[in-house]
Amino acid sequence: MSSAARAPHAGRLDALVVGCRTEEGRALLDAHGELVLGCTDTLAAALAAVPAGVRRVELDVTGVSFMDTAGLECLDVLSEYGRRHRVPVAARGWRGQPLRILELVGLTAEDPLCAPPAGPPVPVASPVARERAEQLHGLRVEIEQLRHAIVSRPVIDQARGILMAAHACSAEQAWDILRETSQRSNTKLREVAVAVTASTAPDGPVLPVNLRAALRAAVARHVHGG
Repeated sequence: MSSAARAPHAGRLDALVVGCRTEEGRALLDAHGELVLGCTDTLAAALAAVPAGVRRVELDVTGVSFMDTAGLECLDVLSEYGRRHRVPVAARGWRGQPLRILELVGLTAEDPLCAPPAGPPVPVASPVARERAEQLHGLRVEIEQLRHAIVSRPVIDQARGILMAAHACSAEQAWDILRETSQRSNTKLREVAVAVTASTAPDGPVLPVNLRAALRAAVARHVHGG
């Protein structure tokens, strides 16, 4: 059986799918997709379908391509299942970007369901703790920027296609035109793309004067060599 959840960002979705099979008294769960908001429900549904009497539950995340901080809650769900059913649980196969998330919060690929290695607690104000907090904040910003890029990409690609058709230019030239128009007019790239796309619709709005001037200059430079 398998359970699936939609990824929370727009654009092409890489849904989380969790398959389950039993082998020699073990329940083996294979996760594929993204560990993001909503993934805990998918994992909980897969765990609920685990047959009674298994002696161990293993979650293989080799097929997970992306994880944000919300995905860490999956470890809590898996750990809670183990405590409630009194069976050992483990998550294995961490690599790439998901492994980076684990390392930033102090977990290890060898035993990601446990707290960081035993030892004196690290003071919150210590340099190590501050550095880890800064890294985690930077990663959250990076994730948010990635989500924004995914949302913006369809309209940007559409605007590039319009420019390619209108000015007989390449995809790279169309990208350079959009970027330079954004810089010249001090307008966000996505807003430029939206305006260009909307202006080509029947009875669509005319480009604002500042965008029209910036676009004309960018076309002249990148297409006509002016």
